[in-house]
Amino acid sequence: MSDWVVEANNLTRIYQMGKEIDVKALRGVSLNIERSEVVSIMGPSGSGKSTLMHILGCLDRPTSGEYCLGGEKVSTLSDDQLSSIRNRKVGFVFQSFNLLARQTALANVMLPLRYAGKNERESRQRSLAMLEMVGLGDRVNHKSNELSGGQQQRVAIARAMANDPTIILADEPTGALDSKSGQEILDLMLMMNRERGTTLILVTHDPRIGGMTQRTIRLKDGLIVEENV
Repeated sequence: MSDWVVEANNLTRIYQMGKEIDVKALRGVSLNIERSEVVSIMGPSGSGKSTLMHILGCLDRPTSGEYCLGGEKVSTLSDDQLSSIRNRKVGFVFQSFNLLARQTALANVMLPLRYAGKNERESRQRSLAMLEMVGLGDRVNHKSNELSGGQQQRVAIARAMANDPTIILADEPTGALDSKSGQEILDLMLMMNRERGTTLILVTHDPRIGGMTQRTIRLKDGLIVEENV
């Protein structure tokens, strides 16, 4: 069995803006990411980072090229099939947290488990364990809007881990946090990588984050222009 969890070959993504304008967001990107690896994807605005993240996270599909996630070819799947793969294999952590503000921390973490068809008792037990793991065992019944930014991002990480995904995709995970909270979130994600073998892909502008990962992939104008190990 291959140790590659991400296998992307010659990915392109072309957006049509009107009848005659094609925007080439990705121009032939190939990369492999190993199981348990920590990788940062960096580049200026407009470089293709977000487009690549959406394809790797099964939120979008490439115009051409092939993508396999955990050994499963996903580049040509239907929307429903992509949704199923996304729920089983990908955990997301966003800059803006993307939590349901009026729901408790526990309810937010239980969401992906419910979508996956887990029963209520199993979902609750798993979610409580995840919140305990991220240091929020005493905040499970607090609503999201009652938590600090750092605590909300911890809830988001617990939610991302709930289904034991193949990869965690974090898009500017510290962008909305102060430096202390941001460092705590980074330390937490790196701890999960060490202790649970979680594969981490961090999309970021922050060179400090890039310096903490095992490999940095730099994009420019829809192409990989540099890889640092």
